[in-house]
Amino acid sequence: MPPIDRRVRRTQTALAQALIALSLEKGYATVSIRDITARAGIGYATFFRHYPDKESLLTAVLELFVGELTGLLETASANNPAASGELIFRYVGEHHELCRVLLGSRSGGDLVRQLYSAGLRPLLAEQPQQPGSVAPPELIAHHSVSATVALIEWWFENGMALSPTHMGEIYASLIIRPLQQLGYNP
Repeated sequence: MPPIDRRVRRTQTALAQALIALSLEKGYATVSIRDITARAGIGYATFFRHYPDKESLLTAVLELFVGELTGLLETASANNPAASGELIFRYVGEHHELCRVLLGSRSGGDLVRQLYSAGLRPLLAEQPQQPGSVAPPELIAHHSVSATVALIEWWFENGMALSPTHMGEIYASLIIRPLQQLGYNP
């Protein structure tokens, strides 16, 4: 793919930042395209050169978020689930405004589905169902992603008071180690 022109990238970034800021201020459902373009300092018609609607802009932001997060986790050590958890919570903490918008919008379910599809499903699908396990690998993957998102939501609801390192330990204890005890190694 050819690289995206800097002006196009700058416009898309301004639109994404405007969507995030406005969604935090007044809720995603009430934000209009006119609101977004006014905040971004971009012409109304210009918006439609990049996205057909507000949901497409949110989807593009979601895909970028999931891509960056899964790319980060690919570099993590599978032998240290607490360190992987710390990476997750450090990234989410650095992007907490975006993450709050994604979780609070109609794309909240899409966030779970994309994390599942991009992250754990391919890893766990490669593993056969473990002897004695009543759950297929796909269900284990879905549970793991859903539990991780629930842990992130809890962290937000509690003011992100615990450090990413501490949250990484909790993630390892509540989510990864039980899966490892079942014979899965996500």
